[in-house]
Amino acid sequence: MKPTILLLTITLSPLMALRAAEPPQSVTELWADFDPRKDPIEVEVIREWKENGGVFRHVRYLIGTFKGKPARMAAIYGFPEGAKEKLPAVIGIHGGGQRALLSEVKFFVSRGYAALSVNWGASGTGTGKELHTVQGALPDEPNTDWGAVDPSQRNPESYSSMLPGPKQFFEDREHPKNNNWYLLTIGCRRGLTFLEQQPEVDPARLGVHGFSMGGNLTMYVAGTDDRVKVAVPSVGGAGWRWQHHEFIGGTAQEDRVQGNLDVYKRTLSFESYAPLIQCPVLQRSTTNDFHGWMDGVYRTNALISRQPTRYSFSPHTNHRLTPEVEVAMPLWLDQFLKGGPALPETPYSELMLQTADHLPMLSVKAKPTWPVARCEIYYSVDPDPRARFWRSAEVVREGDVFTAKLPLHTRDLPLFAFANVYHTLPKPESLVLLRGDSTPVREICISSLLHSIEPAKLRDAKVTATAKVSTLIDDFSNGLRDWYRINAGNLSLQESWTRKVTDPMYHGADGAKLELTLKMPKTNRLTLVVKQNEWRSYRGPSKTFVCEREIQGSDAVQTITFEARDFTAADGPLKSWAQIDQLGICAQNPVPASPAKKPPLWNGPSMEFVRLEWK
Repeated sequence: MKPTILLLTITLSPLMALRAAEPPQSVTELWADFDPRKDPIEVEVIREWKENGGVFRHVRYLIGTFKGKPARMAAIYGFPEGAKEKLPAVIGIHGGGQRALLSEVKFFVSRGYAALSVNWGASGTGTGKELHTVQGALPDEPNTDWGAVDPSQRNPESYSSMLPGPKQFFEDREHPKNNNWYLLTIGCRRGLTFLEQQPEVDPARLGVHGFSMGGNLTMYVAGTDDRVKVAVPSVGGAGWRWQHHEFIGGTAQEDRVQGNLDVYKRTLSFESYAPLIQCPVLQRSTTNDFHGWMDGVYRTNALISRQPTRYSFSPHTNHRLTPEVEVAMPLWLDQFLKGGPALPETPYSELMLQTADHLPMLSVKAKPTWPVARCEIYYSVDPDPRARFWRSAEVVREGDVFTAKLPLHTRDLPLFAFANVYHTLPKPESLVLLRGDSTPVREICISSLLHSIEPAKLRDAKVTATAKVSTLIDDFSNGLRDWYRINAGNLSLQESWTRKVTDPMYHGADGAKLELTLKMPKTNRLTLVVKQNEWRSYRGPSKTFVCEREIQGSDAVQTITFEARDFTAADGPLKSWAQIDQLGICAQNPVPASPAKKPPLWNGPSMEFVRLEWK
């Protein structure tokens, strides 16, 4: 009897065929077919050396094969020489325009970690002459090579796109895998595979940290890989970047998505990754960050459930961390990877409107795991987190409870408030390998949650507007607490900046003159800089205006007067103070016409600011 052969033909209906071709509709679906351990890691040791008790290797590993061509990641790996036990390990992810950092690996090796710093930003075979070569690489040593794809900054439009292209995952269809962040996350997750396969590493104790674009990747990796036991994103990883934000004078957004926006939200936006994170997260950032918008950071991390979270914000700065914020990263990693001391908890804070004098008040109760050195309370009325000036409130302390009144000049603007609590560290910490500054860090900054109140609620609560618009910008009785400094240790390069001039309390009226009173014993050339519509393109063009003056040295206090027209840009003088957002007082011109020209050395001791006001 002949066997019966049954031929089964399945014909997909048009609807079924359509669904089969649909892109993934969630983060889980997007990553369902990727196994970071599946392919051999194919480690290539380019060079090995020993230094200061550490073993260091310039390596490459296989990221994956895309369109038939291998992609390989260059990195620096290091670990303490002669380690007797399995080590905790961390992967560091650099920011945009940056590179893998040998100095960062040395820092972690000195603290008893194995560490890997990946060089995702390079593209092509590259050599030591290339901009994005690994820090510490020798000339002609191989670099990262993405092969047939390119998620580096040479392909910038694809960070917010899902469209196909010659350097994308797919060339024939729109898909989330065409987005640069997808491939970069694969590269970093494969870095975790590299770490867990090293004989000196404990694969159960892996952490990840990153700065700026590396902060973005930290959130992507932590949200997709359960091997991550602790994460520290910095100045990056805030969600809702595709959303229009309403500000005074217009709307703004960070990412203009190319492709299906709904699919992008569900598969690539950070608010879709945060709920999937299953490890403790410390977010380090700056109050005026252009990349990790402060409000978005809080909104995103609020979605991380059942895991400890902390915040540490540098006041007044953009993309620059103070030592008290920077030190939080290694200590947070120590807590969860090495059993180190637990960081203080997020301080409890409450913004109260129903007060006896009808003035808003922020109350902060610190949780003194470590001694509480001080508390700074800030508030603002500017909706734009990049440009807002944070007013310093006058803080009253009773034990570990801090309160401050938040006087307003109007009830027609929103109110934002938060606090920084500074705790004394159990022992001073050195960040010299990270910052190049040998000064021991003695305090850590732990920020409260961010509070915001809409104008209607202020009016409903019968809040009284008692503050008066002032022509006095600063009398410096509180030093530079409303300012931030760049190059503070170098008098010839020192810059002092404030956003106070963007606050409606301290605006310069049309026709007003700016008067700076100071002490400067020796003659020097001083540069004042104002930035107009910085980050506020919705309000008008962004411009920088400069005024240089030679100031005669004197032992007496002297006052210098500036008019708006004294500040000039390439296309003419400043016409009005109305849209200035920042004021800088600099030892030299930070935007010189001839960058190659060597700046003059500062003559004598530092200048001392006495008064700044409008006349």
